[in-house]
Amino acid sequence: MNSIGDDCNELKKQYDACFNNWFSERFLKGQTDDSVCAPIFKVYQECVKRAMREQKIELREIETDYTTGADYDSSTGGSGSGGSATGGKSKS
Repeated sequence: MNSIGDDCNELKKQYDACFNNWFSERFLKGQTDDSVCAPIFKVYQECVKRAMREQKIELREIETDYTTGADYDSSTGGSGSGGSATGGKSKS
């Protein structure tokens, strides 16, 4: 799958390769420190944010806080039968 911005595709491939290597060679062997991919992730993330701005996609549209159905039920005092079909989506 390509990135949202064509300029970011190579960075995405590099990050995906790093993540896949970390996951199979470290995480599955009990080493949970994921800092090895942090530098390439940061560069890729900035590229994606720039591409989103260029395409007029506002970051707040994707940074919406979603709660689970259980959170929705407990905040409304319900037993789950009257909850939202979208899982209690709320915007921040």
